[in-house]
Amino acid sequence: MTFEEIKNDEQQYMMHTYGRFNTALVKGKGATAWDSEGKEYIDFTSGIGVNSLGYCDEGWVKAVSTQAGTLQHISNLYYSPLQTGVSKKLCTLTGMEKVFLCNSGAEANECAIKIARKYSFDNYGKGRQKIITLVNSFHGRTVTTLAATGQDVFHNFFFPFTEGFDYVKANDVSDLKAHITNEVCAIFIELVQGEGGVMPLSEEFVKVAEEICKKNDILLMIDEVQTGISRTGTFFCYQQYGITPDVVTSAKGLGGGLPIGACISGKKTADIMTPGTHGTTFGGNPIACAAANEVLSRVAEKEFLDEVNKKGEYIREKLSSMPNVKEIRGKGMMIGIVTEKDNAKEVAGKCVDNGLLILTAKNLLRLLPPLTISYEEIDKGLSIFKKVMEA
Repeated sequence: MTFEEIKNDEQQYMMHTYGRFNTALVKGKGATAWDSEGKEYIDFTSGIGVNSLGYCDEGWVKAVSTQAGTLQHISNLYYSPLQTGVSKKLCTLTGMEKVFLCNSGAEANECAIKIARKYSFDNYGKGRQKIITLVNSFHGRTVTTLAATGQDVFHNFFFPFTEGFDYVKANDVSDLKAHITNEVCAIFIELVQGEGGVMPLSEEFVKVAEEICKKNDILLMIDEVQTGISRTGTFFCYQQYGITPDVVTSAKGLGGGLPIGACISGKKTADIMTPGTHGTTFGGNPIACAAANEVLSRVAEKEFLDEVNKKGEYIREKLSSMPNVKEIRGKGMMIGIVTEKDNAKEVAGKCVDNGLLILTAKNLLRLLPPLTISYEEIDKGLSIFKKVMEA
């Protein structure tokens, strides 16, 4: 099919929920993709942080294809060594206790919200259900996770939204303390706000949040959907802050390209969810778990993490000398670029036209390259980016 045929079919048969760039990708290898017309692109997006091992990694392909030819799906009424393998790895790598496997970050966050409210109900009864999230946060697109998201732009159309969320300014300790009441059951935060503009939280703010939670028996829950699975230079970003969360959520890079999410509980919350209180048909699917087991067997190795940090520093250093770059922020290979001309969307479009896939977040550019991207691919992508920024 030609690009125009693909585009016409999309317009005719698909809901218009995405503002798409003008290309149709059909194959990829490493951090390089090709479209339906044969044009080559360097990918600095990894499917919005999903393709952690890049396109069609040999080990990943083997794990997925072998499992697809063995057993594609079973009900969660039966035990699965693939599910237990993923869960054991996650607990071993984090020191956490129990895992609920699902299909996405939004689902993992829904599970975390239910854990927080049930923990509080079990221990304190009704009336202690409020969850604090941050202004500019993003936690998903279900009616409840939209309510948890601290951005007014998302609080429209779908009324009534789920009640019980308060929003605190990121890194504002006074505002956080002012919102702590006897109705609060959890504080739920991203340590680097991804969709909110690649904004890292300060260590002071996070430490105060942890202290408040310990003092008041409030759950500290960390949304690592975008920051986790080695994206920010440690397996989970919270490990850079020296804190011990009660709940951590994960998705995106966990499956390396297949849909899988995880809600990971610590000791305090390990046994809150019981049979009948939560569930999923597709969560922990054998093929998705085979993919996740391959990802987890590699991304937490010290050598791998060292390379993630080196590549992130390398990209930042190259970006810092480029025209139209006002500010660079983020951690590891989660990078935000504020432009002098405030023209992020225009730059992103021109990058695609010139063979570079790049993201935006708020009014800045966002890079989430595959963690396995080669230096050759980095240099090729940055060369295109520089050309666009000089124009």
